[in-house]
Amino acid sequence: MKTYQLGVMHGDGIGREVIEATLAVLEAANQGREQVKLKLETLPMGFSAIDRYGHPLPEETKEKLAQKDGWIMGPHDSAAYPERFKAERNPSGELRHYFDLFANIRPAKSLKGINGLVNEADLIIYRENTEGYYPDRNMYSGVGEWMVTPDVAVSSGVFTRKAIERIARAAFEAAMKRKKQVTIVHKANVIRLGTGLFKDVCYEVAKEYPEVEVNDFHVDAMAAHLVKRMNDFDIIVTENMFGDILSDLTGELVGGLGLSPAINANESQAMAQAVHGSAPDIVGQEIANPVGIMLSTVMLLEWLANKHQDKMLLNLAKKIETSILTTLEKGETTPDLGGTKSTQTFTEAVIKHLD
Repeated sequence: MKTYQLGVMHGDGIGREVIEATLAVLEAANQGREQVKLKLETLPMGFSAIDRYGHPLPEETKEKLAQKDGWIMGPHDSAAYPERFKAERNPSGELRHYFDLFANIRPAKSLKGINGLVNEADLIIYRENTEGYYPDRNMYSGVGEWMVTPDVAVSSGVFTRKAIERIARAAFEAAMKRKKQVTIVHKANVIRLGTGLFKDVCYEVAKEYPEVEVNDFHVDAMAAHLVKRMNDFDIIVTENMFGDILSDLTGELVGGLGLSPAINANESQAMAQAVHGSAPDIVGQEIANPVGIMLSTVMLLEWLANKHQDKMLLNLAKKIETSILTTLEKGETTPDLGGTKSTQTFTEAVIKHLD
């Protein structure tokens, strides 16, 4: 039986609270005769790493993550880091760039017990994660932005066939296991070369999947469609910045970013990372909602289970997911969702519902 090596980074703000809650559920779920072999190692990231190593993402952390099957990453508060780190990639961007985690996979699903603005939605956004309009990720060296004069800034956008093909294939492979429907989001009417290439290459990849129904929308139209008829969509594939914006929108529409999970993956490793930030204003109040990182961890376990054809690991993921969803359906929620549970008592409720 394989032992899965997982890194754990608590990060900043509410990171320690929600990560510890997630680990408590993971440990409780993985009890009994059919235990999955998990080996977790806590690694420094964020302010604690600055204090100890002089950098928010030490080289030692990256070296050890390279040896892991995957890792769980808490939020970071890079906006508050010392000025000397402002010109560098933040820890999340650096890990996505360093490990070429090209697929940012962000589901948005209506949940029982949660009063979202949209109901009966169940879609997944496949966001290309290595280039596009995010200059901290689209250059081999440098950050892809320049101040031509004190009054003129230039930001680059990069689109390559290689990057588009692999995110498109990931999206179409996912579609084959779901409703066999893919929507391509672009802005090819204005950004004709960059997002035009994105659109065209996605359609080229679509020819490899004749069973999949394909359509496409401009990003502004897509935002409107999601608000009005989100439940008409299943798999969405788009470039980096558009995917970031649309996934925040879909997360809010189904109940809030505190519920929104995500993983970042390449072909051999994946990182669980919730969509929300570090929320420094509520640190220590015991009201942080851990659902986002809990469900992100479920996604990580599912990704590893599918990669390694491990039914026991998949069962563990489903067990945790079912318990989280049962807890939400029963109205046992944290204050951001209108409930009265603290981070700890919500976690205890999830553990109680494991059986």
